[in-house]
Amino acid sequence: MPLHVHPALLLLLVLLATSLPSSAASSNSSSSCAGRDDAATIAAAFRHVHNFRPPPGVQPCHPVRELRLPSRNLTGPVSWAALANLSALAALDLSGNALQGAIPGAFWRAPSLRAVDVSGNQLGGALRVDPNPRLRSLNASRNRFTGVEGLEGLSGLAALDVSANRIRAVPRGLSRLARLERLDLSRNAMRGRFPADLPPLGRLRSLNVSYNNFSGVVDSGDVKKFGHSAFVHAGNASLVFAEDSTAPPRRPSPPHEKSKKDGSGKKKTPEKKTTGRSTKRRRHLSVVALAVICGVASLAMLLCLVGCVACGVLRSRKNRGKDDEEERKKPQWGEKSGGDGEEEEEDAVVAAAKGASAAPVVLFERPLMQLTLADLAAATSGFGRESQLAERGGRSGAAYRAVLPGDLHVVVRVVEGGVAGLGEDGDNTAAAATAFRELARLRHPNILPLLGYCIAGKEKLLLYEYMEKGDLHRWLHELPAGRPDMDDGGGCGDVWEAAEDKRSVSDWPTRHRIALGVARGLAFLHQGWAGSGPVVHGHLVPTNVLLGDDLEPRISDFGHNPPAGAGAGEYAATREGDVYAFGVLVLELVTGQAGWDEASVSWARGIVRDGKGMDIVDPRVRDEAAGEAAEREMVECLRAGYLCTAHAPEKRPTMQQVVGVLKDIRAAPATPPGQPAA
Repeated sequence: MPLHVHPALLLLLVLLATSLPSSAASSNSSSSCAGRDDAATIAAAFRHVHNFRPPPGVQPCHPVRELRLPSRNLTGPVSWAALANLSALAALDLSGNALQGAIPGAFWRAPSLRAVDVSGNQLGGALRVDPNPRLRSLNASRNRFTGVEGLEGLSGLAALDVSANRIRAVPRGLSRLARLERLDLSRNAMRGRFPADLPPLGRLRSLNVSYNNFSGVVDSGDVKKFGHSAFVHAGNASLVFAEDSTAPPRRPSPPHEKSKKDGSGKKKTPEKKTTGRSTKRRRHLSVVALAVICGVASLAMLLCLVGCVACGVLRSRKNRGKDDEEERKKPQWGEKSGGDGEEEEEDAVVAAAKGASAAPVVLFERPLMQLTLADLAAATSGFGRESQLAERGGRSGAAYRAVLPGDLHVVVRVVEGGVAGLGEDGDNTAAAATAFRELARLRHPNILPLLGYCIAGKEKLLLYEYMEKGDLHRWLHELPAGRPDMDDGGGCGDVWEAAEDKRSVSDWPTRHRIALGVARGLAFLHQGWAGSGPVVHGHLVPTNVLLGDDLEPRISDFGHNPPAGAGAGEYAATREGDVYAFGVLVLELVTGQAGWDEASVSWARGIVRDGKGMDIVDPRVRDEAAGEAAEREMVECLRAGYLCTAHAPEKRPTMQQVVGVLKDIRAAPATPPGQPAA
């Protein structure tokens, strides 16, 4: 018996001995994993991103070298600071989603980062990059970036694509990227000099600067190297192409015209056929060709003669009706010619220089100031593109910034649709003036006032106060996240004038005050306090909420007849439809997410109904605000948005009731001077 037990005991001891090292290794691995777990870091980075699912390759206690989540329908803001802690991350692909917010400069300090692709999202603000000489590829195309800063720190960059953004100036430091091989700046309306502001063209293998406003000289060699498509609408009149830059390539000579050579290099002359049959055939073909040429020439002369007679007849008729024809063909101011925007601007300048230029400008608060349409044309550079403001959500026509005498900064907006109270008689000057005066009577601290108007025939222009801070959409989605860094000497003072205004997109009291101000302005319109009937906005979106110097909101683009087909759906042109639109605006204001539709509203309503509203609060606000009181206020604001977006219109509150709810959320909201206690 002992002989049989001994081997079993020995085997058990061996198994125990082999398990101890593995157990110790597992313990060591667990202890090291506790210090840095990339899977947990990624989960923290995407905790506020909707539809996020960790990719299969991400495993606990394993370093992540590649993170690829393209076209996953991801929405919401990413915590980029958390991603910067992935020390082994070399490639990041988040393209084709709907991610929002800005990318802080600290993200680019990830030690192993080599390639980043964030194309096709809704990222905005200035794209700031911290020095990282190891980064090789950056694709930030098809977003909402307004500028790029810090490129001089990416000395190792080989590929850069920032196309289809909102960048107006060539990024500083771009010319220092000596190793760049692929560059795409197209569809940005950039201003700069070609090729001085670009990297050395000799090293570039691919270049696209189309649809911009460059000036300079494009050499024929550049066109040949990069192709004509790289320079389509690449600049204004200051961009000059070399004489042979746009010349079409020469066609190759026909094969029978090329000289043939024998093995010795001498030209080889084709053998001549001297047979009588071939000679007669050539003579016959020559006679036929001569006859054909003569016939064609005779026909051409006959056609020319007929054409001359016809032209003479038409010219005589045209001269008889010359005065009427010129009067009929006079371009009206603002008339669209069916061409591109430059042709429309030229039509406007021509019309302003003619009879329409004498049309008077009526200013309600300065009745003694005598201005005409010609003065507006001069103040807007002939209604040129350099004075035009970017329009995203307005129902009116183009808008231009102008500075009138007396340092009066205004926005001149072209009226293309109908105006409430004007009816169908759009050509009646008296009726239009009456309608504009009724709109001017709508005065409230949260309403953008109408300062004046100009009627030039069929063209109608409205003058509004210019708001330097821009609209709510820009403030929420295009400005840098977090509070401005006053020590940053990167020259970004034009982004938000941080030295004068310490508030930022993460300031919760300011967001609440904006929501309350919009509610007050909309309640004012619905009650008709100007002596007229209620006014329905019909298109309340963040781009139609402008911000004053004190960030007090002002509703714009009201008083227009609803477009054809309006009145159906949740955004119907009714007071109940305005309440629904305000509820969506509150959801966007609290969550910080853009691009709301019926599906996303239902998603947010479900979360609020389940009592998990804090899960969708904008992380920028949640991280800045401290205390249970602030969290309670955020949740209560989301509940107000929930009430306003009820599916049944009769269940939605009135805007006056909404004002009361928002006032009760904060015990002592900051009230600016002159603000009525509505």
